Amino acid sequence: MMMKCGGTSEVKPADQKIQDIADSVKSQVEEKAGKKYCKFLVKSYKSQVVAGTNFFMKVSVSLKEDHIHVRVFQGLPHTGGALEVHGLQESKSHHDPIEYF
Repeated sequence: MMMKCGGTSEVKPADQKIQDIADSVKSQVEEKAGKKYCKFLVKSYKSQVVAGTNFFMKVSVSLKEDHIHVRVFQGLPHTGGALEVHGLQESKSHHDPIEYF
């Protein structure tokens, strides 16, 4: 299925590239949440191409399988390609769908 222009992709299983992105913004997420996470493992994600890329990640953050959803923006290469956390949703479960936020 083709991605709708401006829409998000289908849900994809996490891979090493998306985990590396998550690992690099973990401290930003912890600062926004006001807490430290003992676990930070991306389970799945969606992406959206804009003037850069938004990544919507489902992240397991505890041994009890608590999850959060994180939106990370990666700028285009000519802007430096910096990674910034643009959104955070807490109190999610493994079964909650990843939606635009």
